[in-house]
Amino acid sequence: MEELKTLCRIVGTDFEIGSPLSEDSLRLGLVSAFSYLIDHDLSKMMTILYRADVNEDKLKILLAESGEVPAAEVIARAYLNRQKEKIETWKKYSR
Repeated sequence: MEELKTLCRIVGTDFEIGSPLSEDSLRLGLVSAFSYLIDHDLSKMMTILYRADVNEDKLKILLAESGEVPAAEVIARAYLNRQKEKIETWKKYSR
């Protein structure tokens, strides 16, 4: 539960989010947000991904291999995974 709060706090720097009950509901909200950004503000989406340090090359590969999975879903997962990696790094070095 604490990790979800931390994850929401980090995501909240890029997106206006409520208090999701689960990581899955957070992911669904991000899918919706990234879908909107893909259609309406690609530049803002790229800025968010850059600031979050989502690896562009890995993301291109994930998108190419995604098949029928919508791009917004792939991007949301990559974004969340990167934020989780940051949390783990912070935990590792704060001990």
